Amino acid sequence: MTVLPDDGLSLAAEFPDATHEQWQRLVEGVLRKSGKDVSGEAAEDALSTKLEDGLTTRPLYTAPETADETGFPGFAPFIRGGSPAGGAAAGWDVRQRYVGHDPVRVNEAVLTDLENGVTSLWLSVGSGLGGLPVDTLPRALDGVYLDLAPVSLDAGAEYADAARALLRLYAERQVAPEAARASLGADPLGHEARTGEVLDLTDAVALAREASAHWPGVRALLVDALPYHEAGGSAAEELGLSLATAVAYLRALTEAETDSGTAGLGVDAALGQLEFRYAATADQFLTIAKFRAARRLWARIAEACGAPEAGAQRQHAVTSPVMMTRRDPWVNMLRTTVACMAAGVGGADSVTVLPFDHELGLPDAFARRIARNTSTILLEESHLARVIDPAGGSYYVERLTDELAQAAWEFFQTIEKAGGLAAALRSGLVADRLAATWAERSKRLATRREPITGVSEFPLLSEKPLDREPAPAGPAGGLPRVRRDEAYEALRARSDAHLAATGNRPRIFLAALGPAAAHTARATFAANLFQAGGVEPVHDPVSVDPATAAEAYAASGADGMAVLCSSDRLYEEQAEAVAAALRGAGATTVFLAGKPGTSAQAVDEYVFAGCDAVAVLSSVLDRMGIAS
Repeated sequence: MTVLPDDGLSLAAEFPDATHEQWQRLVEGVLRKSGKDVSGEAAEDALSTKLEDGLTTRPLYTAPETADETGFPGFAPFIRGGSPAGGAAAGWDVRQRYVGHDPVRVNEAVLTDLENGVTSLWLSVGSGLGGLPVDTLPRALDGVYLDLAPVSLDAGAEYADAARALLRLYAERQVAPEAARASLGADPLGHEARTGEVLDLTDAVALAREASAHWPGVRALLVDALPYHEAGGSAAEELGLSLATAVAYLRALTEAETDSGTAGLGVDAALGQLEFRYAATADQFLTIAKFRAARRLWARIAEACGAPEAGAQRQHAVTSPVMMTRRDPWVNMLRTTVACMAAGVGGADSVTVLPFDHELGLPDAFARRIARNTSTILLEESHLARVIDPAGGSYYVERLTDELAQAAWEFFQTIEKAGGLAAALRSGLVADRLAATWAERSKRLATRREPITGVSEFPLLSEKPLDREPAPAGPAGGLPRVRRDEAYEALRARSDAHLAATGNRPRIFLAALGPAAAHTARATFAANLFQAGGVEPVHDPVSVDPATAAEAYAASGADGMAVLCSSDRLYEEQAEAVAAALRGAGATTVFLAGKPGTSAQAVDEYVFAGCDAVAVLSSVLDRMGIAS
């Protein structure tokens, strides 16, 4: 065995470093083979991916392109984590959500979850949120060791009553003030965003002063960015609006009470009264960058207020409700796993994994079990929290964090110039900005450039829907609540109604020409596209020609629609004759799966990668006479 000398030389020392320009030239060669004659930056741009907020994911990142010094975990600007040890000691806090009117059922779920891995509780309280009546809070928490299990309240307009009920419960059960850990959930601006109802900040400020004076482990105010995420906001918009909310609360907490002359809280104490809540999505890198950027931005605010070392943001991550689907809900387990992982890697202090059936109603015991076990597997089996800031040093993540923080700061400044968040909400600035963002994203969803597995891609029409008890109605009246699957869900609902009324789904005939090698790719594409709208593709027989197309169409039961699927060569040879045979058998519309303009004299319309699937499917159902 040869022993290498310990002279500090790298094993790659004899190999010169490749330059960025050399890499670009290699990329140019590959692109030319695919028909793209581009060079230099244009070659790199061809491999880049556009994100929201004007961000771009490039194909290559190197050390010179990374952001400035990111510091150390637990120290300003807190990009790498709010504490020096990160979650290495115990992992992140596993916080389960509870919704429902019945305190007995909630209590049963709470005790089961606490016995099986959940470490804190997120309770919906108050009639406005479809939660527990405030006076039943003691019953819902019966048997819970409140000095061990932190409680987070979500009470909307009833936040003051719910908070005082919890604090009384701590006193009645003789929980030492220093042992109590809670988030009282006072969020008047978040409530206004959800409902349009304006709440005064007086009670929130009073709760913060009481918590600061008597309950060192209790945070009174919540900065909830979920209303903006659920209204279609981008990551930068979510961050910018959370900053605007937090700054408004910080001002209220530190100002003197003019009537009584009581001084406001000090900046350090005021910073310690805020908890932040953000959505975690299945876009793992963007989620990691979002939580890191959020800490950097809040550290900048704290620095500007003269308290840089008190700017460690307390973060609660919630897996995105926007990404959850009602069709093929089992896939939600995969989405929430990726989102949970990304939130944990990004440094979130608490993580809530929404049950996979969240959008269908009240989750059952199995769904809650899977939700809590998602964190358990990542923490106990994958040891994800044992590395402090595992994304630190990644050229891509560091750059994305920096660019996202810059975009969020610009939007925050826009809100501040408009007079602050309250003024921006009431003027319509926030609603208009989020609506524009969602409109752009809706185009990507409609064209399937942003695919939704089980909904816009690979739907399963034969799957029986899950039946769940309806969840209590949530708040309404403020910003809208959007879902990625909403356009396709509306189409599938039309198909379901037709199935219930007639016993059959609307059908389209796949007229596949030639051997399997010629038609399989486009037949599979067409079948997936039409099933996304609840239209059943009939591909029997496997292949047709001008002599057999009419008989096959008649036997298919198709509702006036057929689609040709094959290679361009076979389209040229057979499309016109097959289309004529299909029309003779009753087809009123003949599609072609392929590039628009192919066999233009033979067909009526085209379906192709990048077409507006929602518009096509809606038109198909209209022409079939399927009621909307």
